[in-house]
Amino acid sequence: MKLSIGGTLKLAFRPWVEGLENIPVGGPAILASNHLSFSDSFFLPAVLDRKVTFIAKSEYFTSPGVKGKLTAAFFKGVGQLPVDRSGGRGAGEAAIKSGIGVLERGELFGIYPEGTRSPDGRLYRGKPGGLARVALATGAPVIPVAMIDTEKVQPPGKVVPKMIRPGIRIGKPLDFSRYTGMDGDRFILRSVTDEVMYEIMKLSGQEYVDIYATAAKRQIAEAAKHLAELEKAARAERAEAERAEKADRDDRQQKTAGA
Repeated sequence: MKLSIGGTLKLAFRPWVEGLENIPVGGPAILASNHLSFSDSFFLPAVLDRKVTFIAKSEYFTSPGVKGKLTAAFFKGVGQLPVDRSGGRGAGEAAIKSGIGVLERGELFGIYPEGTRSPDGRLYRGKPGGLARVALATGAPVIPVAMIDTEKVQPPGKVVPKMIRPGIRIGKPLDFSRYTGMDGDRFILRSVTDEVMYEIMKLSGQEYVDIYATAAKRQIAEAAKHLAELEKAARAERAEAERAEKADRDDRQQKTAGA
């Protein structure tokens, strides 16, 4: 990753970085970042000297065919951990255990508190289960990170990236040791998550939306579906109007010919 893809990314896109001194030289830490693009998981590790392990959706490891095998090999090679996001609470527990294992080895663990990519570039409410529970279970500091303009480099659904210079802002570590032993309190988990999201918002300058990104995606999909239905109805109405107009025109022509 560092020598191949990381070097290529830095050379081609020249990402700028602020706050690099906030990353510890050694020891465990959680990098909590906003999530704008698939490429976030590559740009952030590329600018750091240390390895960062993210959890990745299991589809990257189980897709069929040659492309699927190559994708799985790549993600395993860069140390990403597969997590099944369709399994409800079981999937969440697996993600938490994976994160704790990374930190217990004294490594950097990367996580996106929003749980999925932002559908429109805004910052959405953080999910309290993963980030806060891992932080309180391990005592590792949480370092807020803001990815800047990565959604412009590779918008969702686009394969070929645009040559736009992205940025990364790294905030000061947050210490939640005052909540040690309280990882079973949902209000504490919510408080920890909101504090981290507030710091990410300050770093990124994004507009904050107090709903989950998954809910926003559903709303956007439903709005798109409704718009498509309206457009379909409008096309059908126009077609019916054109048929009626043609029938009326034909009728007038027949009457004229008969006269």
